Amino acid sequence: MNIAENLQQVLSELPDGVRLVAISKFHPNEAIEEAYRTGQRIFGESKVQEMTAKYESLPKDIEWHFIGHLQTNKIKFIVPYVALIHGIDSYKLLVEVNKQAAKAGKVVNCLLQLHIAEEETKFGFSFGECREMLAAGEWKTLSNIQLCGLMGMATNTDDNEQIEKEFCSLSSFFKEVKDSWFADTEAFRELSMGMSHDYHQAIAAGSTLIRVGSKIFGDRTY
Repeated sequence: MNIAENLQQVLSELPDGVRLVAISKFHPNEAIEEAYRTGQRIFGESKVQEMTAKYESLPKDIEWHFIGHLQTNKIKFIVPYVALIHGIDSYKLLVEVNKQAAKAGKVVNCLLQLHIAEEETKFGFSFGECREMLAAGEWKTLSNIQLCGLMGMATNTDDNEQIEKEFCSLSSFFKEVKDSWFADTEAFRELSMGMSHDYHQAIAAGSTLIRVGSKIFGDRTY
C-alpha cells in the first residue's frame, strides 16, 4: 500500500478548481504524515476526539475539515482550529456553531449538507427544507459563520446513472441557491461531493471538493 503513489494518482486526475480532501479518519498519524510529505495539506475527519488529537500532534499548517455528523455538544472542541465543516444538516447546528465561534472570536466556514441519496441513513436538508431556511433569512444574523457552499453524498450503489442523477440534482440546486441568496458572496463557491468510488462522476457534475479516503489510505482499521 503506497500512500504517496495513490495520492499522486488521485491528484493527477483533478482538473483546475477541484481540491482534494484526504479522508484520514480511523487512520494513524503515520499515514497522514506520509500524505503530508507528498504535499497534501487538507485532511478530513469525522470524529471530534480523533480530529482534536491529530490536530494537536501533527503539523500546524494542515487544514482540517470536519466531514462527519456533528453533535452540538462537541462543536466547541473543534471551533478553534477547524477550516471547514462539511455537514451542517440543521439550522439549530448552524446557530450552535455561530455561538461557539463567537466565544472563540472567529468566523467558521460551513457547508450545508443536502440529502440527495435514497438511503435513509444519510443526513441532510431536503431541497425544500434548505430553501425554506434560506428564505426565512435568520441565518443572516449569524455573524460568526460563513456559508461557503453545499455538500452531499450519492447513494452507495453500482448504478452509475443514479449516482450521476443525484450529483447533477445537487449541482443544479447549488446554482439556484447561489443565484437566489449568494450572488454577491464570493465565499459561496464550494460544492463538496464525490468519494473514492464516485469522485469522477462528482467532478463531471461540478464538484469543487472531493473527499477521498480508502483510495489513498486503503481500507480503514476500526
